[in-house]
Order: sequence, then structure tokens, then C-alpha cells
Amino acid sequence: MFVTYAFAEEAKPAAPAEGAAPAGEVTHTETGVAQEGGHGGVFPPFDSTTYASQILWLAITFGLFFLFLKKVILPRVADILSTRESRISSDLKAADKMKTEADAAVAAYEQELAAARAKSVEIANKASDAAKTDAAAKRKAAEEALDKKLAEAEAKISTIKAAGMKDVGKIAEDTVAEIIKRLMGVSATAAEVSSAVKSVKG
Repeated sequence: MFVTYAFAEEAKPAAPAEGAAPAGEVTHTETGVAQEGGHGGVFPPFDSTTYASQILWLAITFGLFFLFLKKVILPRVADILSTRESRISSDLKAADKMKTEADAAVAAYEQELAAARAKSVEIANKASDAAKTDAAAKRKAAEEALDKKLAEAEAKISTIKAAGMKDVGKIAEDTVAEIIKRLMGVSATAAEVSSAVKSVKG
């Protein structure tokens, strides 16, 4: 019967691994704990015989981790904190500067507003004084014009009164002369009539 090479390789019994114990023998670990097969024994971290090496590797690992933190992580964190602190400080300084400028602007605005109010009050007072002065001048001029017209009117009245009184005397003399003539039938002289009228007035 013809047998292929591949079949012949598969038919061969598996050779034991290098360094493996022959079948049926008990293997021993480096710690000296006997193990049956590949799954027996105690879990290494819980093996009391390896505590010393575990503590040693823990110390080495912790030391390396501490050096890594000290040399790499902590300097970076310190740089970040320093950068943030400097940025916050600069921001606070800028905010203080802006606040100072704002306060100065508000003070200048209030000062200008107070000056504008004072100026407006001064202008109003000047305008009021000017209006009062103008009104007083106009009133004085009107009073003077009225006084002048009143004096002229009084002068005219006096003239008219004097002329009227003069005419009244003349009319009285004429009337008396006419009455004497009609009552007595005698014509009186002007001198007699005038003296008679004057005596009555007196």
C-alpha cells in the first residue's frame, strides 16, 4: 500500500518538548513546588515562598514609578500650573488696569457733566439777567414815554382850560351886557360889564 509523506509525518508520535519531562513523571518548578501536569499548584502571587521577590519587585517598580513622576510628570504639572498662574496674574493685572481706566473715564465724564451743568446754569442766569435788564429798560422807556405824553396832555389841558376860561369871561361879559340891555333897556359899556363880571368872580 502506498503511503504519502504527509500521512507518514502525521502518523509519527509527537516528540516530547525540549526540556520536558517524560510522560508519567512529576515536574518541579523553580520554587521547588511539585506540580502535576500544567495546571496544578498555588497561584504565584499568593505563594508565600515568593513574597520576598514580590516585595523586591514592588519596591523597584515603585521606585521607577516615583522617579518617572518626579522627573517627567511633576515638572510638566508644575510648568502647567506656573503658566496658568502667570496667565491668571496677567489677566488680573489687565482687569485692574481696565477697571482703573474705566474709573478714570467715569470720573472725567462726571466732571465734564458737572461743568456742563454749571455752564448751563450760568448761561440761564445770564439770559435771565439780560431779560430782566431788557425788560427793565423797556419798562423805563415806556414809563418815560407815558410820563412825557401825560405831561403833554396836561399842558394841552391847561392851555385848553385857560383858553376856555378866557372865552367864558368874554361870553359872560357879552351875556351880562345883553341881559342889562333887555331888562333895563340901557346899553352898558364894556368896562362896566367887565368890572361887574370880575366882581362876581371875586
